Amino acid sequence: MALSTQTILDVAKNVASDVSVTEHHGDLTLTVRAAELIDVLRELKEHADTAFDQLVDVTAIDWAKPGERFDVVYFLYSLRNLSRVRVKVHVREDHPHLPTAVDIWESANWYERETYDMYGIIFDGHPDLRRFYMPEDFMDANGEPLYPLRKDFPLMGIPGSLPLPPKGDMQPN
Repeated sequence: MALSTQTILDVAKNVASDVSVTEHHGDLTLTVRAAELIDVLRELKEHADTAFDQLVDVTAIDWAKPGERFDVVYFLYSLRNLSRVRVKVHVREDHPHLPTAVDIWESANWYERETYDMYGIIFDGHPDLRRFYMPEDFMDANGEPLYPLRKDFPLMGIPGSLPLPPKGDMQPN
């Protein structure tokens, strides 16, 4: 039985003072403040009415705008209620930190590492926050870490890092 928007919102508001709701084509997204993120995630998992027992994914969106440049999005699923919800939090470019959700869902370990590696979001308290795909020394000429899914990452990659095949060499054998 699918959960109603009101039920999910009521459970989130048990622990969060500021929750906004967006519903698009039947997909529900709750936007919460970073300070209340862990409380909301834990309540959505542990509350008997919602029981969002599965963390499906964690990812980020780079809006390439000043201030709250990033959104980090948690995709949750309730096996018992056959319901989905996204929980979104805005993250500032000058302080790209969020608390880890590993204590709530063990699977957050890998998802947060991937989000860190691709976007540079730091999950405070993570037990093993390190690069997931990219080498640890993936940096620019000034020694600054590079994050490939940020909008300011060079479209053609880093000059001299990995050579592109010459034009015309894409012919099938």
